Amino acid sequence: MHQESRKKRSTRYLKFLGPGVITGAADNDPSGIATYSQAGAQFGYGQLWVSVFLYPLMTAVQEASARIGAVTRKGIAAVTKEHYRKEVLYGLITLLFVANTINIGADIGAMAASLELIAPIPFTVGTLIFVAIMLLFEIFIPYKNYVRVLRWLLVVILVYPLTMLLIEVPWTEVLRATFFPRLELTPEFLFIFTAIVGTTISPYMFFWEASEEIEEEILTGEILKPKTSKGFIRNMRWDTGVGMFFSQVVTWSIIVVTGTVLHNHGITNITTAADAAQALEPLVNTFPGAGYWAQFIFSIGIIGLGLIAVPILSGSAAYTIAEAFKWDEGLYKKLREAHGFYGIITIATLL
Repeated sequence: MHQESRKKRSTRYLKFLGPGVITGAADNDPSGIATYSQAGAQFGYGQLWVSVFLYPLMTAVQEASARIGAVTRKGIAAVTKEHYRKEVLYGLITLLFVANTINIGADIGAMAASLELIAPIPFTVGTLIFVAIMLLFEIFIPYKNYVRVLRWLLVVILVYPLTMLLIEVPWTEVLRATFFPRLELTPEFLFIFTAIVGTTISPYMFFWEASEEIEEEILTGEILKPKTSKGFIRNMRWDTGVGMFFSQVVTWSIIVVTGTVLHNHGITNITTAADAAQALEPLVNTFPGAGYWAQFIFSIGIIGLGLIAVPILSGSAAYTIAEAFKWDEGLYKKLREAHGFYGIITIATLL
């Protein structure tokens, strides 16, 4: 009886995992993986502590964003429009759209390059495949089903902790570096530190999570209540906290893997996430074939997290522009009901 009750409780908690966990996974997009890989390659375990340092900060920011959406039932762009001048709003959406579009291009390129490492598929073909899949899913699958797809894709966050099982990690040194910060006052160290902070606490996550909380209220019927219930807010906090925790577990794991395999073998410069995956293959010698599997798993992680992150990047841009100009918006709407919203998603992805 006790076991059955515990099982029901676990199922209930899993049911509440939605925008927060999905947003947390999207934080580890291929561009972010490249940044964390560079940190591990260049400084070894020297920046592992950053993942612990950033966890409460990113959780607080994401919860604030989620609360804005859940309580006001408006996205961040709509709230900005109410309280600030138009110049501020237009500057905001311009910067977000440009940044997201550049990030999308880098992410899709990394995904196609990673696919090329594990399958005989040319880069251009891989790019077209990923663009088509993501647009078809985001535009034509109803929100409640699309969320299920994203939740299944969350399994890929396990690949980076799994990769650590294929290499010999000096755990005493790793744990010391994690909980006892080492700060180097050099331009290189501070540059990578700033890059990690910037890619971990990213604006597109704020806009996406605020808007997705509204989608969740519509999906669960909470939007019909005059005031968001305490239970909904409690579940939202649980969802956000868990999502940001696993985001930082992935960050930490990537730095451990690249610090162990790349830095300790003299490879200190990584340009893209695909470079990191490729560099793993010849260097892991724990047992025969481990290098190939480490590369394969790392590449699968890049592709899977890209499939989560790119729609969120394009979606956050679409929410922002649609809210600013009062267009019909929302993934729960069909294409004919929100053609401007889905048009922005398409343009951001294709550019």
